[in-house]
Amino acid sequence: MDHNKQIVTDFYQQIFIKGNLSVLANYMHDNYIQHNPTVENGRQGFFNFMQKFLQFKPQIDILNITCENDMVYVFFKCTLANGHINKVCDIYRLHQGKLAEHWDVIEHNVENIESINGNSIF
Repeated sequence: MDHNKQIVTDFYQQIFIKGNLSVLANYMHDNYIQHNPTVENGRQGFFNFMQKFLQFKPQIDILNITCENDMVYVFFKCTLANGHINKVCDIYRLHQGKLAEHWDVIEHNVENIESINGNSIF
């Protein structure tokens, strides 16, 4: 497995699945650049976001992780304790073995979508 892909896989396991924010510095640069407009820049901004996000008791089901050079793409289903389901693609740029930059594409509350083509949204 590509080294950057393994770093992001381990990051999801520790941070999103186990909720272990104490190891965040192992995975993320302090000056992490955030492109989600609802999250502050920096590792501390991500930490603040995750403290709130983990209160929703998310269940993360990773469907695909793809890597090309310093870019890693994570496609996953995120089911919250309140029953809402989000379809998410996170995109990370890594630098020197740590997350340096993040973008995301999120489709919120997909649990009530009815497909007109019969295909699953996942």
